[in-house]
Amino acid sequence: MSFMNQPNRITFILASASPARKRLLETIGIQPIILKSDFDESQIADSNPVELVQKLAKCKAEVITQRLMNQPKNDGEILLVLGCDSVLAVGGEIYGKPANIEEAIARWQTMRGQLGQLYTGHALINVSTDQILVYSQTTNVYFANISDSEIKDYVDTGEPLNCAGCFAIEGKGGLFIEKLEGCHTNVIGLSLPLLRKMIQELGYNITNFW
Repeated sequence: MSFMNQPNRITFILASASPARKRLLETIGIQPIILKSDFDESQIADSNPVELVQKLAKCKAEVITQRLMNQPKNDGEILLVLGCDSVLAVGGEIYGKPANIEEAIARWQTMRGQLGQLYTGHALINVSTDQILVYSQTTNVYFANISDSEIKDYVDTGEPLNCAGCFAIEGKGGLFIEKLEGCHTNVIGLSLPLLRKMIQELGYNITNFW
């Protein structure tokens, strides 16, 4: 693949309000524009976690892409839209964000001492060319066998209520994860190695953003 495509400007749009995903992009030199899709995730149901996260990521990216198609663009500007979605599977059950404190506590009582799989779907759309790439990344997560009091104290911080896996590994939740197998940043919400490959597949290079 040739990387001769060097546009004057690439605008990167993140179809997510996730602060963690925004921070990850900023660490690699991408300053994203944040456009929350507000896509109704209840419209999509799938018992296969890979298919589920890919469908959700694609729908979120497409909502923003359609919005951008109706707006004027600068000549030569490339618009890339990234949609992401994450779920956690433990013992064959698929979990998104917990609905409330009680659900978060019950979830942790199920997860402790177990092995889970964190799935993140990635959909990258080039608005200018209608190219779309959809992939997913999976990371094995080994949960510590923590006590009921630790679970309650952690849930009381509010941190797990905003996370698909009911934990934030880059926060206090990192204390309760014994080991990861696979991509570390995928657990935070976005696989940086996968994103690099997707940007390359569209004909650009991650260093175009530097």
